[in-house]
Amino acid sequence: MERERLSSRLGFILLSAGCAIGVGNVWKFPWMAGSNGGGAFVLIYLLFLVVLGLPVMVVEFSLGRASQSSPVGIYQKLQKPGQKWHIHGYAALVANFLLMMFYTSVTGWILYYFVSFLSGKMTGITNDASAALFPSMLSNPLIMVGFMAIVVVLGFLILSFGLQKGVEKVTKYMMIVLLGLMVVLAINSFTLSGAKEGLTFYLKPDISKITGSVIVGAMTQAFFTLSLGIGSMAIFGSYIGKERSLMGESINILVLDTFVAVVAGLIIFPACFTFDVEPGAGPSLLFVAMAKVFNNMNGGRWWGSLFFMFMFFAAMSTIVAVFENILACVREITGWNRAKACVICGAALLVLSLPCALGFNVLSGFVPFNSGSSVLDLEDFLVSYCLLPLGALCYVLFCVSKKGWGFDNFLAEANAGKGLKLKKWMRPYMTYVLPAIIILVFVIGILTFPFADNFTILDWIKGILK
Repeated sequence: MERERLSSRLGFILLSAGCAIGVGNVWKFPWMAGSNGGGAFVLIYLLFLVVLGLPVMVVEFSLGRASQSSPVGIYQKLQKPGQKWHIHGYAALVANFLLMMFYTSVTGWILYYFVSFLSGKMTGITNDASAALFPSMLSNPLIMVGFMAIVVVLGFLILSFGLQKGVEKVTKYMMIVLLGLMVVLAINSFTLSGAKEGLTFYLKPDISKITGSVIVGAMTQAFFTLSLGIGSMAIFGSYIGKERSLMGESINILVLDTFVAVVAGLIIFPACFTFDVEPGAGPSLLFVAMAKVFNNMNGGRWWGSLFFMFMFFAAMSTIVAVFENILACVREITGWNRAKACVICGAALLVLSLPCALGFNVLSGFVPFNSGSSVLDLEDFLVSYCLLPLGALCYVLFCVSKKGWGFDNFLAEANAGKGLKLKKWMRPYMTYVLPAIIILVFVIGILTFPFADNFTILDWIKGILK
């Protein structure tokens, strides 16, 4: 099967950034920042993007470009005879499916809110009625499944037109509109009466608020927002040539991803402080809280429509990118053409996404963790706390270990072409420090995760040691 190619460097940067930019930036990052002290969380998050996210991104791009293969085929191309690294390739495919099994539902929520604001359903109502719309949506299986299905079908429809004419072209337009909408929404937020208080909370770090949970949250968010550890970046590395070194390209993508996450907060927190919305409202911040904001704002119907359109484009850019990763893996395994793979993978994801969509209504009796948890929380735990960090660890160890690809091969691939280079003095960091940080992210994440009401493994250990 002939390897497809992206048509331009801009296409590669915007497509890779689109994969990184998604609900992790516009949904999860603001409520994580709001729940973890604002500026203190932002500071730690930015630190981990550099020391953790950037090198792992270079690793994934290098593996993809060197192998010219999907995550499933990377290890077969690069590992030594008799080695078993390729097992992780299939685990990466499973992780991509699992991520999309709940990501499609969250994107469906965003699409529902966009349509509702555009139609005027979300404005001109009482605050209580506005707040009731989110749980009402979750409890309606037809809405949940219907909008999830629209997202899945739309994503694979875009993919069916091909890499350049479908994935690359559509993502370029979505990203350009996304960045433009963000600037307009941020300027509007700066004019609100609570802008000063909101920006102070968000951008001025209070060192006293830096706790263990804040650090853990920032580390896990750095992984989640960049979709690292499951080969989502590796696939786009396989679609480019060796004209540019990968460190510089990774920095460009990291800057774009960070810009979207930070500006999302610039939009949200001034509005929260203007309309007396709790910034630590948690996962419902962008739905219950922001719906209240736009319901009380002059021209709220249109500002709300623009806001959720921006969110939808951000989410769909990741949907399209990860769907392409899944498609590339499946096509390498089966040899199917793009059209056939789109139909079969789309049908499979529709079925696999049903438990999450139904987890708030028909399957609401399934409570995997603490009270109020659902199928989404289980799937998010498996991806964010397990598969992302462990997958990233596999990729890094493969690149730095003599029993894997080896650091010299990795360095040569990463530095091929013009641009910023990795230095040999970085080898000790990549070989010892980076894996240790990733292991720390995984271990602390598991120890502090609320598996049940008032129960974490860390608290259980502390109780035994008393």
